[in-house]
Amino acid sequence: MSHRNIFVVGLNAFNRERLESLRGARHYRFHGVIEPEAVYDTEVFPIEDMLDRAEAELRDFTGSIDAIVGYMDFPVSTMLPLLCNRFATRTTSLESLLKCEHKYWSRLTQREVIGNYIPRFTAFDPFDDDALSRIGEAGLYFPFFVKPIKSSGSRLGFRIDSPEDFSAAVTRLREDIGLISEPFNFVLDQAQLPDSVRAVDGGHCMAEEIIGGWQCTVEGYVFQGQVVPYGIVDSIRYPQVLSFFYYRYPSRLPGRIQDKMRELSATVMAHIGYDNAAFNIEYFWDEVQNRIWLLEINTRISQSHCDLFEKVDGVSHQQVTVDLALGQPPDMPSRQGAFAVAGKFFYRVFFVDATVSRVPSAQEIEALEQEFPGTLIALQVSVGMRLSSLPEQDSYSFALAYIWMGADNDDALEYNYARLAERLIFEFEDIVG
Repeated sequence: MSHRNIFVVGLNAFNRERLESLRGARHYRFHGVIEPEAVYDTEVFPIEDMLDRAEAELRDFTGSIDAIVGYMDFPVSTMLPLLCNRFATRTTSLESLLKCEHKYWSRLTQREVIGNYIPRFTAFDPFDDDALSRIGEAGLYFPFFVKPIKSSGSRLGFRIDSPEDFSAAVTRLREDIGLISEPFNFVLDQAQLPDSVRAVDGGHCMAEEIIGGWQCTVEGYVFQGQVVPYGIVDSIRYPQVLSFFYYRYPSRLPGRIQDKMRELSATVMAHIGYDNAAFNIEYFWDEVQNRIWLLEINTRISQSHCDLFEKVDGVSHQQVTVDLALGQPPDMPSRQGAFAVAGKFFYRVFFVDATVSRVPSAQEIEALEQEFPGTLIALQVSVGMRLSSLPEQDSYSFALAYIWMGADNDDALEYNYARLAERLIFEFEDIVG
């Protein structure tokens, strides 16, 4: 049997190892396209140039091009329909992807079928000096949340409790929104958009009613028109702040709430016309009001959840991405892993800025990983690094390390992390509190 060639945008060694352990991987050859540094360690995304370079790399390949995949948010997720179209490989259409990734178009589309499960919203231009008044005219009042029409992670997202908060947020948005708006606008120019959406380009922002509660993510896919949610991951935040503490799988939400989230996911993804690709949808469950809110739709698996599925179900859910790209139903197992529960923890500091003067040594990390079986520790900083140079951070903290752990139950998971975190020593200088 000949091998099938799968090209992965931004492929690094960490993810290559996971991919090569997937079911059927002995029949595959994984190839990187576009160096990982171009999509991981930067906030500058020359997307037109990246597409041209990727196309040139692929055209130079002498074998078959059987699939082109990715597992990251912008710019990778947004590039894939354009790149796949050039080589006639499988993925969803650009328009259906943008109905998820363009936050305003996504809300308009969601409102058509699940209007009772989304917050009030409006779009605004951060360069409009009367933007705050226009938001009020749209029926949104303090507090509310603002974020770019297209963002990545929690970057440039702000809770607004006062005019002063809005002014500070707009200052940051005016400074930094161009990093994503310019490349995103290039993608928008390739799509067929309704006039109401084309007028709200990547330089715009969203204002939304504050929603909250128990946050989780439904991971799913669509194969030949059938929507399949296959796992729900809880997202637990640090007390009193927006920053994530850890992700936990499987979810501990009540069964009826999980069932309703699966139903909503199937309804909205079918309505969007999304097909032959993976997705995940973030939700809140407000336990007090017994109300479910759809937060946002992402057009990919969550890379953060790969190890969680591997620990609990037996294989990374990159299995879903690869199988779909090859045109076959995903061969995703359930509860065949070594652990009953798994988590990805974010080791954070809540500084405004600082310079890193010490990080745990390789020997220290190896000792901790051996003491806590199944644990993986990935440092995000190095000595001499300025925290403000870290990409993909929220507006309130810096993640110094990611720690994946498995356990027999929830209590053991948190207890083991607390023990590990006490021995994960970082030091700083020039701290701005």
